[in-house]
Amino acid sequence: MDLLGALESLRRPLDRDLFPLTIGETAADRRALRELTGQLDDYLLPRLRALDAPLLAVVGGSTGAGKSTLVNSLVGTDVAEPGVLRPTTLVPTLVVSPDDRSWFMGQNVLPGLSRATGAGPGALRVVTSPALGAGLALLDAPDIDSVVTSNRELAAQLLAAADLWLFVTTAARYADEVPWSFLRSARERSTALAVVLDRVPPDAVEPVARDLARLLTENGLDGTRLFTVREAALPSEKARLPVESVQPIASWLAGLAADAAARSRVVRQTLSGALDSLDTRVPALATAVSRQQAAFDGLRSIVSGAYAGGMADFDEGMRDGSLLRGEVLARWQDFIGTGDLMRSLESRVGWLRDRIVGFFTGRVPEVQLKEALESGVETLIRGAADGSAERALEGWSAAPGGPGLLERLGAVESARLGRASPDLGKRAEAVVRGWQEYVLDLVRAEGAEKRTTARVASFGVNGAGVLLMLAVFASTGGLTGIEVGIAGGTSVLSQKLLEAVFGDQAVRTLTVQAREDLRERVRGLLDTEAARFTALLESVEPPRDTADALLSALRTVSAPVSYTHL
Repeated sequence: MDLLGALESLRRPLDRDLFPLTIGETAADRRALRELTGQLDDYLLPRLRALDAPLLAVVGGSTGAGKSTLVNSLVGTDVAEPGVLRPTTLVPTLVVSPDDRSWFMGQNVLPGLSRATGAGPGALRVVTSPALGAGLALLDAPDIDSVVTSNRELAAQLLAAADLWLFVTTAARYADEVPWSFLRSARERSTALAVVLDRVPPDAVEPVARDLARLLTENGLDGTRLFTVREAALPSEKARLPVESVQPIASWLAGLAADAAARSRVVRQTLSGALDSLDTRVPALATAVSRQQAAFDGLRSIVSGAYAGGMADFDEGMRDGSLLRGEVLARWQDFIGTGDLMRSLESRVGWLRDRIVGFFTGRVPEVQLKEALESGVETLIRGAADGSAERALEGWSAAPGGPGLLERLGAVESARLGRASPDLGKRAEAVVRGWQEYVLDLVRAEGAEKRTTARVASFGVNGAGVLLMLAVFASTGGLTGIEVGIAGGTSVLSQKLLEAVFGDQAVRTLTVQAREDLRERVRGLLDTEAARFTALLESVEPPRDTADALLSALRTVSAPVSYTHL
C-alpha cells in the first residue's frame, strides 16, 4: 500500500466519536482526536494528493499582534480587516493569486470550511490579489489566544493545515506562554516556520530580536527565519505598514512563489514532520481508545452481573418453596385440607389419588390452582427483573463512564431504566403459558408409555401436568429428595402422587426438564431486559478493533517504503 492509501486507512477509524464516555482526561483525548482528524483532512491527505499544489502560508499569532495589518501590507491592498475591537479576525481570509483561485475555491484545502467572497460564520473568505505570485497563498488566521473558544480552535486547525507558519508576535508579548506552546508544536512536527517580530520600538530592535533568538534556540527552534518589523506611527488602525518595513518578508515570500524547488523543500519538510508526529500521536490516541473500551467492558460486565444475580434470585425462588405459599397454597388446601393429612400420607396415597382425580376432572376448580401458579411465577419473574435493573443502574452510577452516560440519557429515562420494562408483564405471561404447555407435552410424551398410560389417564394430562409444575417449585429437581414441610406439605403430596403415576426416576427426569425449560425461558426474558442497558452502550461504542486498526494503519504509514511517495 502506498503512503496515501495508508493514511486513508488511518483516517477511516476516526470517522466517529471515539471518546463517548467521560473517563480520565477525556477532554484532552477528544481534542487530540479533533487535531489528528483535522490535520489528516486539512493537510496530509490533500497535500499528498497534490504535492505540487500551491503553498499555503498561514499567518498566525496572538491577539493584537498585527496579523491582518501585515497581510494587507504584504499584498498592498486591504484584503483583511484590522481593527481595535478584539477579536478582529472572525472569518479567516485566504489571499490567493488569480491563477490559483480555482484550486483554493475547491475542497482541496480545508474541506470543512465553506468558501465565500464576503464575510460569514463558518466560512473561509477567499480574495485574489495580483501582488501574490502563483504558487503561494496567505491565510489570515484568528487569534491563537482569542477569548472566543471557537476562534482559538479554528486558529489551531488552520495552523495545522499550513505548509508554512508565518508566526507574528510583538515586542511586548513575544515571551508569553501561549505563543510558545504553538511554536513548540511546530518544532515537534518539524513544520516550516518563520517568525515576525512586530511593533518593535526602534531603540529596542537589537536587544529584543536577540532575546527572541535566544528563546527560539532554547526551545529547539534555532535556525528559524526571523523578521523584525519596527513600530511605525500609523494614521489609523486600518492603515498599512510602510513598504520598506515589510519588504524583506515580501521578497522572501515572492522568492518562494517563484521557486518551485524552494516550495518543494518547504512542503517536504512540513509533510515529513507531520508524518513523523503520527508515531507519537496515534499510539497515544490508541491507548486512550483502549481505555474507553475497558470502561465499556466494565459497564457491560456490571449489566451481566446484575442480571446473573436476577437469574440467581429466580432460581432461589424456585428452590425455597416460597412460591407455593399464599394463593397457590390456598387453592391446594381448598381440596386436600390440612389437619392430619400428612401423618396418614403413606397409607392413604390411593385415597388421595381418588381425591386428586376428582379435583382434576371437574369436581374441584383446577383452573384456579393453575392460574394461581401462573401468577406466582410471573411475580417471581417481575421481582428478578426489577432487582436486576436496580442493581445495574446503581452499578453504572458508580462506575467509570457510567454517570456521564446516564446524564446524557436524562433523569426520567434513567429512572425508567432502573425498573423492569413496562411490557414485561405481558411477556412474562406469555413465557409462563408457553412453559405450561411444554410441561403438558412432557406429561403426554411420558404417558404414551404403556406402563403409565392408564395411570396418567386416571389423572388426566392437565392434572398430572399441574402436579409436575408444583414439583418444580417444591423440590431440588428431584435429585436430592423431597423438601419436607414446605408450604404445608404441598411438595410431598405432589411428589408422592407423581411417583405413583410415573415412578421415582421418571419424576426426577421430568422435574429437571421442566425446571430447566422454565429457567431458559426466564433467562431469555432477562437477556431482553439487559439489552436495554447494552443497547445504550452499543449506540455509542466505537468498534472493538479501533485501537488495533489505528496501530495497524500507523505501521503501514511508518514503513520505509511508504516514504518513497515523497
